[in-house]
Amino acid sequence: MTDRFQVGVIASTHGLQGEVNVFPTTEDPNRFKKLKKVTLHTQRGEEIELDVQSARFFKKFVIVKFKQYNNINDVEKFRGCELTIDRKDAIKLEPGEYYCADLMGLSIVDEEDKLLGTVTDIIQTGANDVYEMTKENSEDKIYIPAIKDCVKNIDLENKKITIHVIEGLL
Repeated sequence: MTDRFQVGVIASTHGLQGEVNVFPTTEDPNRFKKLKKVTLHTQRGEEIELDVQSARFFKKFVIVKFKQYNNINDVEKFRGCELTIDRKDAIKLEPGEYYCADLMGLSIVDEEDKLLGTVTDIIQTGANDVYEMTKENSEDKIYIPAIKDCVKNIDLENKKITIHVIEGLL
């Protein structure tokens, strides 16, 4: 399971006081108002823990001010860097909900426990998620709708998703 979740990517600087425009990659951008700490992952592989001083919204961005930086020159180098949070700070899930990051790489099996492939991507369509499965021993992609008629069980402990193969799926 993933210990860290990406919540955004720094797109650019904002103003002269060290603020940055963050493109949110979280389902709920309003969470930035409650965040106290994030980890910045630099282009050189460094991880810097930062304190969020303020967050406000402008168009598709969250304008974030970190306590550690007060000048545009200090934050210019962070363009394109991702921001992550600890799992303990992630949005709490309802029963039957899963973090996308935890589903990536899980095996997909049919109801007879026959291995069909692996989850390689999750597409969020709005109506329901769709799991992209790369077929076993192939580069072929199959798209599995994440609906009750198809997805029968998600077992994170055993790293597998059991599906009912509906007609025309494979």
